[in-house]
Formats: sequence, C-alpha cells, structure tokens
Amino acid sequence: MPYRLHRPLAAVLTVALLAGCAGPEDDRPVLDIPGGWKAEGPAGTTWPETGWWRSFGSSQLDGLIRTAQQNNQDIGAAVARVLQADAQARIAGAPLLPSVGATSDASHSVSPERTSSFGTGSSRTISDQFSAELSASYEIDLWGKNRAALQSAQASALASRYDRDTVALTVTSSTATTYVQVLEFQDRLAIARDNLANAQQVLNVVLAQEGAGAASALDVAQQRTVVAQQKAAIPPLEQQRQQTETTLALLLGEPPERLTVERQSLDDLKIPVVAAALPSSLLDRRPDVQNADAQLLAARFNAKEAKAQLFPSIQLTGSGGVQSAALGTLFNSANTLYSLAASLTQPIFEGGALRGQVQLTEAQYQELGQTYVKTVLAAFGDVENALIATQQTGLAYQAQQEVVAQAREAFRLSDAQYRAGAVDLLTVLNAQQSYFSARDQLVQAKSNRLQAAVALYKALGGGWSAGSVSIATAK
Repeated sequence: MPYRLHRPLAAVLTVALLAGCAGPEDDRPVLDIPGGWKAEGPAGTTWPETGWWRSFGSSQLDGLIRTAQQNNQDIGAAVARVLQADAQARIAGAPLLPSVGATSDASHSVSPERTSSFGTGSSRTISDQFSAELSASYEIDLWGKNRAALQSAQASALASRYDRDTVALTVTSSTATTYVQVLEFQDRLAIARDNLANAQQVLNVVLAQEGAGAASALDVAQQRTVVAQQKAAIPPLEQQRQQTETTLALLLGEPPERLTVERQSLDDLKIPVVAAALPSSLLDRRPDVQNADAQLLAARFNAKEAKAQLFPSIQLTGSGGVQSAALGTLFNSANTLYSLAASLTQPIFEGGALRGQVQLTEAQYQELGQTYVKTVLAAFGDVENALIATQQTGLAYQAQQEVVAQAREAFRLSDAQYRAGAVDLLTVLNAQQSYFSARDQLVQAKSNRLQAAVALYKALGGGWSAGSVSIATAK
C-alpha cells in the first residue's frame, strides 16, 4: 500500500518541479551586429590601456585623475552600492543554509511551609529546574525559489560592479575633458593678451603717423577700438577658465580653493592615435553594456523565483539534533503524503496574486531585454560619433593651421606696408582682426581634437590590455 502512495506523490513532485523551473527564455535578445564601423578608424595600432589617459603625455593630468579616482563622491557612492549589493546577495543566499537557534530556561521554586503530621516540625521543598534546547530549521528548495533568488541577487551585485565601472569611466573621462578645457582657456587667454599687445603696438604706430600728419583722428579711433575689443575679450575668458577649474575641483572631490592647475599649453599634450575596435570587443568591454546584460540576467532569475512561488516551501525542523517528525514520516505515513500532495496546490489559488507576480516579472524581463538592445545600439552610435569626431576635428585642426599661417603673413605684410605708407589703415585692421581670430580658433580646434580623442576612449569602454581582447582593424 505505501508503494502505491509513493508513485502519485513522485508524479506530483516531478510535474511541480518542472513547472517551477520554467521561466522566460534564457537567450539574450538577438542582435544584428555589424562587421565593422561605418566611419573609418584613424590609422595606428595603439590600443587603450588601463591608464589610457597617460597617452596624452601629461603628468599633471595623470595626478589629477588619480586624485579623482580616490576622492570623487560619485565613485565612492558607487563603491558603497557594490557593498550593498554584496550584502543583499548574502541575505538572499541565507535560506539555502540551515538556521540554528538555541533556547534555554531556568526556574527556581520553594513550596509553602508544611507542618509534620507527627507535630515534630515543618519543612519546605526547594526545586531548581534547568532546560536547554538546540533547534535547527532548513527549507528544502524543491522548486528552485531560493536558488533563483540567490542567483538574481548575485547578478544584481555583478550589475552594481559594472555600474561602478561606468561611473569611474565617466568621472575619469570628464576629468580629462575638463582639464583640456582648462588648458584651452589658459591658451586663449595667453593669445588674447598677446593680441592686445599687438593691437597696442599698431596703435602706437598710428599715433606716430598722426603726429607726422600721415594719419587722421579716425584712424586713431579705429585702432583704439581694436585695442578696447581685445581688452574686453579677456574677462569672459578669465571667467570661463575659473569656472572650468571649479568644475575640475568638484570632479576631484576637493574644494575649488585647494586646486592649483599649473600652466601647461595644449601644444604640450600628445594627440593619441587610437584604432577602432570591432563591435564584439565593444560588447565585451563597455561597462554599461555589461551592466544591462547583468540586469537582464537578474530579471530572468526573478521570473524563475516568481514561478517557484506558486509551489509551497517544505520546512523541516529538528530539535536537539534529533530528526524531525516531518522528515521521519515524509515518505512513510499515508496521512503525510496526502497532506503534502494537497498543500502543493494550495498557493496556486491565492487570488491570482502569485500568477500576477509571474506575469509582472516576465514583463519586466521583456522590458530589460529591450533596454539591453537599446544600450548596445547606443554603444555603437557612441563609437561611430566618436570616430567621426576624431576624423573631422583632425581635418579642421589641419585646415585652421593653414588659416593661421596665411593670416599671420597677411598681417605682417599689411603692417609693413602701412609703416611704409603703401596701404591705408583699413587694410591693416582687416588683416589684424583675421589674424587675431584665427589664432583663437586654432586653440579651440586643438582642444576639440583632444576632447574627441577622450570621447573615443570613453566610447570604447575606457582601457584594456591589448592581449585580453581580439583586435582587428575596422573596415
């Protein structure tokens, strides 16, 4: 008779176990990955390393980024979130392990005084009682609920690490970009002051010409206007420089008053040559893509946990190290078997709440699948835009160098001819303004080129060792 009861129970357990393990599809969303980049990658074989910012050749930048990585509050908060996620994973894994508790009790009692029936005296009874019990409780994870909860928490902890890496990459690249901007404003200020000095020299020539009767008051007024314009250009640049340094100080996690940026020209920085990675390398290296992948994995386990909630948990309790009655009679008592079989169906009819939870987690999994695809596509877009920027800013910088060379020569010739009386002041004014503007634009073009290089490093996921990925030149 017991044998006939065991078989229905085994069938119930098998069906329930298969249903409890079911969940959304384990496969990632299908991605149509291109074989290369639309934009041509820059020539060269220099690949991002862990300290990719060192390729700019600035020891000052290296020190600033080290400080940012140690002191930045956003990175610190991300590290704290990693610790929280690790703790959550430990909490989620606790049900998979037995819990042991100990209880104790002590009592002391004195009976009322009694008189002997023989009249010879009285007596009292004093009683001391002590009891101690050690209990252990363990939940059998037949349906994989606790295991899925642990795996979801572990995936979330992994996602938090990628989130930390994303924050660190953002802070590092922002520090590099902001430092380039500080140097840009320093260079533009130096050029503005040099332009002012040149304008003042021209004014001195015009004043001398006026004294000799070769220049009019209008000529003097026009050149004084140029001098005033150059003076007016300095305060806004100084304001931008100081405000950019404030931004840099906040990235470093320090008060602005403590930050001192030593004078360094953009011309002192090297422009790294970075070859583009294949899309597969991008998917493996960008922390935001890995974060989206880990979140998708956590959602998958959440859906499995929700399905497992449709079935009961079996908890076996032992006291004092002795096998519990439930464990001892689980497969021996007909009453226990019928009771267990009945309890398997009970949670299914709890007002549809458990079924609704399953549908919710599966829909969340589908949503995160779309988010994952969007993140991957955005990563491709970032790299394409960065490659385009490195190409076009490089071409713009080369073109602007030619503009400055020609404007310098035009200003030199016009100034010499004006001193000789061969041309009027208007020719000098036009050449002067063109030269001043061209120099300022050249600094901005150099800054844009350097910032585009930083953006490409960021788009490629920062840095990695060349031997850790498969490298190939993009077509």
